[in-house]
Amino acid sequence: MKEFQHTLKSPVTFSGIGLHTGLNVNMTVNPAPNNHGIKFQRIDLEDQPKFKADVDLVVSTERSTSLAYKDAVVHTVEHLLSALTGCGIDNVLIQLDNVEVPILDGSAKQFVDAFHKTGLETQETERIYFPLNEVIRFYDEEKEVEIIAVPAEKYEISTAINFDSPVLNTQHASLQKLEDFAEEIAPARTFCFLHEVKALVENNLIKGGNLNNAIVFAERPLDDSEQTKLAEFFSTPDIKVKEGILNNVELRYANEPARHKLLDVIGDLTLAGMRIRAKIFATRPGHTSNVAFAKLLKKHIAEHKYLLKIPQFDLTKEPVYDINKISKSLPHKFPFLLIDKIIELGEDRIVGVKNATFNEAFFQGHFPGNPVMPGVLQLEALAQTGGILALNTVERPEDYFTYLLKIDKVKFRNMVKPGDVMIFELKLISPIRRGICEMKGIAYVNNKIVTEAEMTAQLVKKD
Repeated sequence: MKEFQHTLKSPVTFSGIGLHTGLNVNMTVNPAPNNHGIKFQRIDLEDQPKFKADVDLVVSTERSTSLAYKDAVVHTVEHLLSALTGCGIDNVLIQLDNVEVPILDGSAKQFVDAFHKTGLETQETERIYFPLNEVIRFYDEEKEVEIIAVPAEKYEISTAINFDSPVLNTQHASLQKLEDFAEEIAPARTFCFLHEVKALVENNLIKGGNLNNAIVFAERPLDDSEQTKLAEFFSTPDIKVKEGILNNVELRYANEPARHKLLDVIGDLTLAGMRIRAKIFATRPGHTSNVAFAKLLKKHIAEHKYLLKIPQFDLTKEPVYDINKISKSLPHKFPFLLIDKIIELGEDRIVGVKNATFNEAFFQGHFPGNPVMPGVLQLEALAQTGGILALNTVERPEDYFTYLLKIDKVKFRNMVKPGDVMIFELKLISPIRRGICEMKGIAYVNNKIVTEAEMTAQLVKKD
């Protein structure tokens, strides 16, 4: 089923402080047209520069992800990008009057709530997913970070974290479908350890941090001097540690840190520029590794753009024709019945499937020791699939035969071997007239075109 791009029905404005800069910012997320993508605009700068959310524009991954285009910088983009992806929003223009996205409560919840409140608008252009066709892996041996993307029918993410800490050790989180993002992931807040706060302050970070927009884990009790300094820094009169967390901030989930890491992964991978169909497994992820992996994804997508032209088929759904119905529709019988099921059938398009097994008679004698399905039989399988499409256009298909009249523009691009699942897609080139059916046929294996041809068949009524 086709999915379409979405934008917001109306602008949404957020105001707050930046987590790291401590600066006040007003940010408006505006609707945008088809194929616009996600773009930022610094309206406080001369010429109001505009640039897209792109991994190639990342300039810093120190505790957050920052983008820059010429002199225009936007810090801490990951929570907002995660909210946009999690809500299924493709096209927006994000206008800011300062250098950092407001941190709000440290999660993506307020972004998501506001987007849901204003509503989404379905657009005319189809949403394109990149069909990952191989495993992509990033590994940092020193930091023991690993991120893997495995081909899948939909976008799923799992994260695992391990800080080897008595207050925060091993945790896992997973998101099976983006539709659950708002409830399962968006409310998870950013976090850090108390021993990190000093270093963050010295590095001129978390100027806008407080106990209302971050969880601070403490591995030991505080002495009086530390309490005084922290109370001053966080502008909070009373600082204490209870159950390993400053001021006993109550967790929204038992594994809230792992969920927040998952939230960050979604936001950072949005910078790859295209939605993908894959399962992501991230172990000990951080912004630096997320961005490095997003760059690998973007590079892979650029090198495999041809996959975007290959349709995606759901082989798990109930067939339109099973083998019994196919054998009744076509005169072919074993070993010359070369299709196993029909999974899609419309007025001008059909999709058939064949599971090539080593038991096929043709494998026994065709290149023994290196079995390959003969090209002529691949064409025959395409023709049989097209025959069912042609028969579907008449009222009493059982009263007709289909005969192949012509094959043109044949190309064999890849070999078919035992174990391959062949998918045959045929479309009418023109309406059927006087029983003449012209079709364009393509056979796929593992997201690769193996055979293509144009075929002309004739419907002939039985005597």
